[in-house]
This record gives sequence, structure tokens and C-alpha cells, in this order.
Amino acid sequence: MAKIQPLQDRVIVERFESEEKTASGIIIPDSAKEKPMEGKIVSVGTGKVLDNGNVVKLAVKEGDKVLFGKYAGTEIKIDNKDYLIMREDDILGIIR
Repeated sequence: MAKIQPLQDRVIVERFESEEKTASGIIIPDSAKEKPMEGKIVSVGTGKVLDNGNVVKLAVKEGDKVLFGKYAGTEIKIDNKDYLIMREDDILGIIR
């Protein structure tokens, strides 16, 4: 991945690949695939800056597998690879 550092409470997420076929073996065409709402964090910002100037560290870290909202984040392309950049608030949970 290219050197990019998200700012404040933003993270960069690599979305997991969607399934190619259903459990019963039906192949799903690209046009009908739902984008997965799971991914791996590849980079994190320094933390959220509060009104008083204090910085609160993020609850997530690089390498965490996360679940996020269907329309969360902004799609970006770095070195011909697709990523999402989003605020930590858009992350619904960490997958253990």
C-alpha cells in the first residue's frame, strides 16, 4: 500500500471480497453482487481531537477486522487497489 496517513479519527479499510456464488452453488454476476460490509483496517489516524484540545486514541488498530455500515466511507484508489476511508464513528464493531 502507498504511504498514506489518515487524519484525526479516520481509518483506511480494505474491503473483503464478495462471494462469487451462493451456498447452493449459483454463480452471482458482478452486477448483482452486494459489496461486503466487512474489511481489514490498514491504516489509522492519530485520534479524535476534542474541543478542549485533548486527543482521544482510536479504539481500532491496524489489522483489526471490522464491520461497517453499507454506505459508510468514501471509496479511494491507491496503487490500483480499492480502499475505503471513513471515520471511526462509521465502524459498527470489531470482528473477533
